[in-house]
Amino acid sequence: MNRLWVVAAAALMAAGGAGVLAKPSRPDTSPRQRPEAFEALVRCRSVADEKQRLACYDGAAAALEQAADRHDLVVIDRKQVRETKRTLFGLELPRLSIFGGGNEDAADEVKEVEGVVQSAFQDGNGRWVVTLADGATWAQIDNQVVAVRPKAGQKVKIHRGAIGSYIMNINGQPGVKARRQL
Repeated sequence: MNRLWVVAAAALMAAGGAGVLAKPSRPDTSPRQRPEAFEALVRCRSVADEKQRLACYDGAAAALEQAADRHDLVVIDRKQVRETKRTLFGLELPRLSIFGGGNEDAADEVKEVEGVVQSAFQDGNGRWVVTLADGATWAQIDNQVVAVRPKAGQKVKIHRGAIGSYIMNINGQPGVKARRQL
C-alpha cells in the first residue's frame, strides 16, 4: 500500500481536540482526499450518544495509531513542513500535496535561506561550488568574479532570482547566480 501523508495533528483530535490548532474552515477544492483512518476519526464527532462517540474515538484513534506504526500514514505538523521546505530549497521537486501542492500560504513559502560555508572549491571553469553546514551544495552558474575566496564559517544567503534562478551572496559580497546540486 502506498504511503499516505497527512499534514495535520490528527492524533490530538483523539484526545478530545486538546491542543489542536486549526485554520479557519474553508472548503477544500483540491482533488486530494484525506486518508480513511483520519476521516473515520473525524466522523466520530457526529455520533450523538456519548458512550458510542467515545467508543468510536477509541476505535478510530487505535486505527490511526496502527496506520502510523505501519507507516501507511504519517502525521506531520506545519513546523515540520516549513523545516522540510527550507532544507529542500532550490531543489527541483514535483509539486507534492504534503507540502501544500500549490495551495500553501504565502507565510509558508520559502523565499530565501541563510547558512554557513562548510567548504568551497572552484570547478574546472573557475566557478565556485559551496557546501553549507546543513549539507546543501550550491554551484555558481554564471561567470561573475567572486572577489574574496569563500571560506569555512562565512555566512551565505541564497534567495530566489528571476525565472527560476537563485542568487547566492557569500560573506556579504555581490551575488552570483547559483543552482542547488544536493
